Amino acid sequence: MVYYKFRVRKEMIRILLVLITGIVIGFLIFFNYAYLTEGESSLNDTLLVKKIMAAPDDVLKANEEINESRRTSITRAVELISPAVVSVNVLQVREYVRRSPFFSRDPFLRELFPELFKDKHYQEEIKSLGSAFIISSDGYILTNDHVIEDATKIIITMYGGSKSDAEIIGTDPTSDIALLKIDKSNLPYLKFGDSDQVLLGEWAIASGNPFGLFEINNRPTVTVGVISALDRDFGEMSGRIYQDMIQTDASINQGNSGGPLCNAIGEVIGMNTFIYTGGRYSEGSVGIGFAIPINRIARLLDDLKKFRQVDRNFWVGLRVQNLSGIIARKMGYNSTDGVLVTHIDKGSPADIADFKLGDIIIKIEEHDIKDDTDIFEVIFGTDLKVGDKLKFKIWRDGTYLDLTLLLTSIKE
Repeated sequence: MVYYKFRVRKEMIRILLVLITGIVIGFLIFFNYAYLTEGESSLNDTLLVKKIMAAPDDVLKANEEINESRRTSITRAVELISPAVVSVNVLQVREYVRRSPFFSRDPFLRELFPELFKDKHYQEEIKSLGSAFIISSDGYILTNDHVIEDATKIIITMYGGSKSDAEIIGTDPTSDIALLKIDKSNLPYLKFGDSDQVLLGEWAIASGNPFGLFEINNRPTVTVGVISALDRDFGEMSGRIYQDMIQTDASINQGNSGGPLCNAIGEVIGMNTFIYTGGRYSEGSVGIGFAIPINRIARLLDDLKKFRQVDRNFWVGLRVQNLSGIIARKMGYNSTDGVLVTHIDKGSPADIADFKLGDIIIKIEEHDIKDDTDIFEVIFGTDLKVGDKLKFKIWRDGTYLDLTLLLTSIKE
C-alpha cells in the first residue's frame, strides 16, 4: 500500500515537471519572437518592411529591363525599314476579246454578215496593288515591272498616309524591275546590302503590302524568316528571266511583290517577287518565296535612269557547233564536252576578245558548256545587257586559256 502511494506521487511530480518546463519554454518563445522591439529579429523585420516599401521602384526597373530586352536586332531593323516601304496602287487598262457566239469559217457568211460574226474587242480599267521601297531621299522608288505593267496611273501611299502620283522612269521586263519617281524630297530610304555576301540561314525580313493591308493604318506588314536557299535559277518565265534568286521562308503573299527583303541590320538584299504556292488551287504562302538579288538590280539602275530601259540588243559574233568524237580525236582533245568555234565575225566582240577558229569553249563564267544548248542558255537565257563582260575558258592547241568578251550593242 505504501509502495503504491509512493509510485503515484512520483508520477505526479514527473507530470508537474513536464508541465512547468513547457510553460517556461512557451514564455521564452513568446517573449523572444513576439514582443522583441530590438535585436536581430526586429532588424530583419525592419529590412523586410524597407524592401516592401522599395518594391515599386524595383518593379519599374525590372519592367524597363524587360522592355529593353524586347528590342532585338529584328525590331531595330524594322524601325529602319518601315518608313521607306510604300504601297503601290495601279490603274491598268487591259484589252479583252469577246468571241462571237455565231462563229463560222464560211467566208461567204462572214462577208455577208460581218457584224454578226465579228469578235468584239473592248478595254477595261482595273485596279491592282503591290509594294515598293524608296531608294533615295529625292524620291526614287523600286518595284517589280509586273506590278506596274500597262499602268495608266500609279499612286504611291507613303508610311503615314500621304499620297503621291508616280512617274515611270524606266522598266526592264526581262529582269522584272521598274524604277519610279515621286516629286518629294528629304525622304527616308533604304540602303543596299551586298547580296553576294548573304548567308544561308541568316535572318530575313520581308516588308510590304500583302492583300492591301497597308491601307488600313498606312503601315507595312512585316514578316520574318531566314534565308532558305541561294542561287535559285528558274530561267525564262512568261518572258522574264529569273536567275540567282534568293529563297526565303519569310511569309510573302499577294501584294508583297516589289517590296524589300532585308537583313537583320536593315539593309536591302533583294526584292520580293513571287512565291511557290504548293498546289493548283492554293494562292497563299507556304513558306517558299523568292527575291531578286539587290546586286542584280543595282547594276541596272544607271541604265534605267539614263535611257529608261536596259539595252539587251547585244551581239557576240561567234558561230559554234557541237563536238563529235571524230573531230575531238583529230584535234587531240580528249572529250566531247564543249563547243567548237567555227566562225568569227570581223570586228565583233569575239574578234576583239581574240577568239580563234578551232577554239573549244568549255566554260562561261561558272557555267560548264557541254553543247550548243548550254552556250545559248548562258548568253541568251540570262539577263545580260550591253556593257557586261563574260569570262570564257577555252581549249586551244592543248592549252587552256581565259578570255574576256565585252558585249556591245548591235547598233555599234
